[in-house]
Amino acid sequence: MSPIRIIAIICTAQVFAQVGAFAVPALLPTFISRWALSGTEAGWIIGAFYLSYTLTVPVLVSLTDRTDPKRIYLGAVLLTAIAALGFATLADGFWSAFVFRLIAGVGWAGTYMPGLKAMSDFVEGPQQSRGVACHAASVGISGAISFIVASTIASWFNWQWGIGFGGACALVAFLIIAFLLPSREPHKPSDKQSKLLDFRPVLRNRSALAYSLGYCFHTWEMNAFRAWVVTFLTFALATSSGTPQLAPAAIATVLSLAGVWASVSGNEFARRIGRRRFIICVMLASMLVAGVIGFSSSVSYELAAGLCIVYGILIWADSSSLTAGAVGSAVPGQRGATMAVHSTLGYAGGFVGPLVMGAILDLSGGESAVAWGIAFAHITLVMALGLLAMIVLRPKDLAGDRND
Repeated sequence: MSPIRIIAIICTAQVFAQVGAFAVPALLPTFISRWALSGTEAGWIIGAFYLSYTLTVPVLVSLTDRTDPKRIYLGAVLLTAIAALGFATLADGFWSAFVFRLIAGVGWAGTYMPGLKAMSDFVEGPQQSRGVACHAASVGISGAISFIVASTIASWFNWQWGIGFGGACALVAFLIIAFLLPSREPHKPSDKQSKLLDFRPVLRNRSALAYSLGYCFHTWEMNAFRAWVVTFLTFALATSSGTPQLAPAAIATVLSLAGVWASVSGNEFARRIGRRRFIICVMLASMLVAGVIGFSSSVSYELAAGLCIVYGILIWADSSSLTAGAVGSAVPGQRGATMAVHSTLGYAGGFVGPLVMGAILDLSGGESAVAWGIAFAHITLVMALGLLAMIVLRPKDLAGDRND
């Protein structure tokens, strides 16, 4: 089967798997009001997804070096469906929502990187980074529309339907992979690479480690923003006068779609000017915006919304570049383990980010322009660590990139 067809099959499946990805963040203001959640509790509900992802992804992705990634994907996407449908029908407060979010995280751990691994097993060479970018785009587009899909369906019917729709779509993803993706046994690791969870060789790979550490802080930033952007814009709207052109959920969709374009385009820019140089520039720009965006809610909703779109573009701009850098830096036979480390570090940051945002809001006395300003400003400090990793470890460019 041609690489293009493989990419199309996997990317289409990921679109369906992710239609409900951010339904919970999109409806978070509803849950905060309905279940009387504190900012910290809301952060835990969002963060539970990334917590279980972080704990399970090292095992699931490492297994793709030893078994067909298709098998792992199929089991995991069923968990994604169960989590969404269970949340829609049974969640009635913090603890039940927390449990179903944990299940959803396990499902995502077995679909995102294993799906990418399945694709990279068929697509090699210089085309691989573009395949990674296409994969990121399919996930990003689906995640982007999940905000408006969940919000619209919830407004037409109720929040249960807004959440449950994503579960039904995940079942479609199961059918696509089950019947269209060919099976393929992976290359067997060498004797030196035979231990399933021995990540020491990966951690000694300075180039891959640099991209993965950058991804850790990038995902901290991205998930904190993605989890709280609708709630932030809802606050900005409530404190502003006038009628907005776009509601908060629609803004979240627009910025996410713009982010998809930025992610794909960013990888192409990285190929042209040098991957490391590009990532450093993007990190610096996003740090500047993070330092001011929260305070913009005191000026106007329109300013806050505009800055959110700009910030979303900057956040997503280096997403594909970081992941493609880690995958392309992997030693043959260690690609699954490298992706496991990359994903684990990334989503450890993804777990902490939303939780820290909620905790800062609580410690700052609840929602206010100052509290939101402080909550977003902490990301500037976090991203400085990612910048440091890129400067100190100096990751290499990939085949097809212009050298620094």
